[in-house]
Amino acid sequence: MKPPTRIALRLALRQQLQCTHPTPTTLPLIARQRHLQIHTTPSAPATVSPIHGAGPPPEPPTPAADSASSRLERRRKQAELLEKAQALRQQADPSSAPNTSTDTNANSNTGTDTNTSAKASSKKTRDYALRKRFWKDVHVREVDGAWEVHLDKRPLRHPSTKQVVRLPLTKPLLATALAIEWDMLVSAQQATRQHLIPLTSLVCRALDIADDDAAAAGGGGDSAGVREGIAKMLLRYLDTDSLLCWAPPPREYDLPAEGKDSLRDRQKRAAEEVVGFLTSRVWPGVQIEPVLDGDSIMPRSHPEFTRQIVQGWIMGLSPWELAGLERGVLAGKGLLGAVRLLVEWSEGFVGAGIGDGASGAAPGQKRFGVEEAARLASIEVDWQTEKWGEVEDTHDVEKEDLRRQLGSVVLLVSGTGRR
Repeated sequence: MKPPTRIALRLALRQQLQCTHPTPTTLPLIARQRHLQIHTTPSAPATVSPIHGAGPPPEPPTPAADSASSRLERRRKQAELLEKAQALRQQADPSSAPNTSTDTNANSNTGTDTNTSAKASSKKTRDYALRKRFWKDVHVREVDGAWEVHLDKRPLRHPSTKQVVRLPLTKPLLATALAIEWDMLVSAQQATRQHLIPLTSLVCRALDIADDDAAAAGGGGDSAGVREGIAKMLLRYLDTDSLLCWAPPPREYDLPAEGKDSLRDRQKRAAEEVVGFLTSRVWPGVQIEPVLDGDSIMPRSHPEFTRQIVQGWIMGLSPWELAGLERGVLAGKGLLGAVRLLVEWSEGFVGAGIGDGASGAAPGQKRFGVEEAARLASIEVDWQTEKWGEVEDTHDVEKEDLRRQLGSVVLLVSGTGRR
């Protein structure tokens, strides 16, 4: 195989330089040959673009300040633009509106075609009606000793039982919030989506519990009623409560920075505060210990004595309190924090004396509210986001959704009644 020409030229140049003795005449030539390039491609100078602008250079771009309120305002504007676009499309295409009379006259002489056209026409009519809101104003009225939400002149009804939704007179804030929820809907179709009417679903859950209790008292209810099923479900969260699952002690490679607490310290401090309050004012004499501590991976169960006391306390709650406790437990993935929030704001007997100085807080000190309950339910998430950062549209959405659900619990159980 013939060797490449470049390699031969390189070897020849090297031999020539080794055999040539430098003299004052040949020294510049030898130095120049040593710097010669082997390739023969001519070098081209870089082309510098001329500067056409005048004046000082522009300032570097700065990121816009983003917050939850600005994102919410931006999404609200986008929703308004989409609604305007849909309205313009409907105005530009009148044929999209249902016209049942034309279809009926055109198919009056055929049997099968008439039925098919009638079904299609009825579906168009129903879809067109769902895109519109059949009520104009929403009012809260007192009717026969209870609050009712009226859509124009129609009272709000239970979606399953079709009974009128009636709220106690001691809950005016709940009735007002329920009316605001329906006033924010823009179509009847939105009323069929549970995530758009969360407060209505929560109120109907409390009414279902009350109806089941009434049926069980009359002897016509199921032996294993709704209340007993909820109590058994909530007890399972007692053995896996997030407040009672502590992180292992930090190792040498996971030590917190100077002046900062470790995750275990935060969990332990929050648990001691809540457990101390519950064991002294809600369940006196009950012993509640961590279920996951150290390097263990399997949680421990509480004693049967503790479980019986907690279950009996849950079974004695009113329908409104039981529905609120269920929502708080499912939102925060823990029983103790939800119970602490419930007894702080309930107008029933379980909240007797709470908020009037008996909770251990000073007269001017802030009460245990939604923000405190949300921090209890997300101690580890907050610690991780402080260390590694927050993921947009994930952590911030979960944070606001948790506070929304806990706020609905406060609205459901609180009131103006005497404790």
